[in-house]
Amino acid sequence: MQERHREMAAKRASEKAKSPRVFGQARKPAKMFRVGLYARVSTSDQQTVPLQIRALREYAVRRGWTVALQVKEVGSGASQRQLREKLLDAARRREIDVVLVWRLDRWGRSVTDLLATLQELEHLGVGFVSVTEALDLTTPAGRAMAALLAVFAEFERDILRERVRAGLAHARQNGQKLGRPITAGLHADRVRKLHRAGVSKAEIARQLQLGRTSVRRILTSKRA
Repeated sequence: MQERHREMAAKRASEKAKSPRVFGQARKPAKMFRVGLYARVSTSDQQTVPLQIRALREYAVRRGWTVALQVKEVGSGASQRQLREKLLDAARRREIDVVLVWRLDRWGRSVTDLLATLQELEHLGVGFVSVTEALDLTTPAGRAMAALLAVFAEFERDILRERVRAGLAHARQNGQKLGRPITAGLHADRVRKLHRAGVSKAEIARQLQLGRTSVRRILTSKRA
């Protein structure tokens, strides 16, 4: 009899393990995240692109994510992130669930720019993971780190404002005139006079140190 009870108990345990319900509730299948990969290198370091892509793909496999988009960008300037916009557009269209990058400086131009894009992704409900720094904004710890980034971004803005104020004060002390430079409109009479004298537009622009577009705009205005 005891042997029979043990067999029945083992059978019930086996059936419970196979059951799609947990504590009386249906099991929720793990969500298959669609990930967008972003790799970026400088023009002098293009050989590291395959290394970045390989590491990003291996990470995605370990997390069970599906690669929906892959963006590779080559640029030499900190302000150049044109192809990054392609990934952000995919996030806005809800075509990806996570953005995966090799390193934070590959993604953001500055702390302020990094924070702005992370806040947009959070608003869209899209996660962000940086492999090298182990920053994962799909987790509570990662979101706490993003809050610290916000503090650093504000600190960076304060430093920039202080530098601007110091630069303006130094310029005033040295007698430099501040404000916008003299506009092309103030040269309008001279532009028209030279043009009537037969001077070419290119030569007028050179003599008065104006752009050719400004010269053409003056000559085609109603007063010309």
